[in-house]
Amino acid sequence: MNQLNVLYEDNHIIVVVKPFNVLSQGDSTGDLSIMDMVKDYIKKKYHKPGNVYLGLVHRLDRPVGGIMVFARSSKAASRLTKAFSEHKVTKKYLAIVHGKIEGSGVFEDKIEKGNDGNSFISPQGKEAILEYEALEYNKESDCTLVSVLLKTGRHHQIRVQFASRDHYLLGDQRYGVLDHTQICLFSYYLSFTHPVTKEVLEFKAYPEKKGYWTIFTL
Repeated sequence: MNQLNVLYEDNHIIVVVKPFNVLSQGDSTGDLSIMDMVKDYIKKKYHKPGNVYLGLVHRLDRPVGGIMVFARSSKAASRLTKAFSEHKVTKKYLAIVHGKIEGSGVFEDKIEKGNDGNSFISPQGKEAILEYEALEYNKESDCTLVSVLLKTGRHHQIRVQFASRDHYLLGDQRYGVLDHTQICLFSYYLSFTHPVTKEVLEFKAYPEKKGYWTIFTL
């Protein structure tokens, strides 16, 4: 398992980079989660006996990598959870999508989650809004590197909204082409107000240059 990449830590929060294909928190598979990894890190570093408190305030889908913040106290957890629910946290993703996209724009749809765990565009769904900016197009592979700013946090939102416009994410086994490669979606930017000090914190991280990510300058 990858060594934990810690971007920031204090008594109230810890900010880390979740590797691709690692769970945000444990599930029925019993596979190791980033939450387990962070708890283990805190336990060892600070020689804490017994259970380590760690509050999960947001998630990333298992295949997706990128920046996550965890709360180290219940006070920080409640304040961060509130900030996420009120959209006071700025989250940006890097995605590599099929086809050519130019400039910038907004996708506005309604997304519904089906019984099979897949989401889809539906008039009965919940409002889903994102802003995108095309950063670079690669003609040889016919794909575009885009930066995505999420305005809402619907299930599989980025994947569904791009796929519905024939710009599926490369490596997306669910909504794209089943090619058994790693999904090209990474949460590279996170900004929020510290739940205790009230300082505005900003973090950036980039995916490792592997697979499709080698096509572009990151």
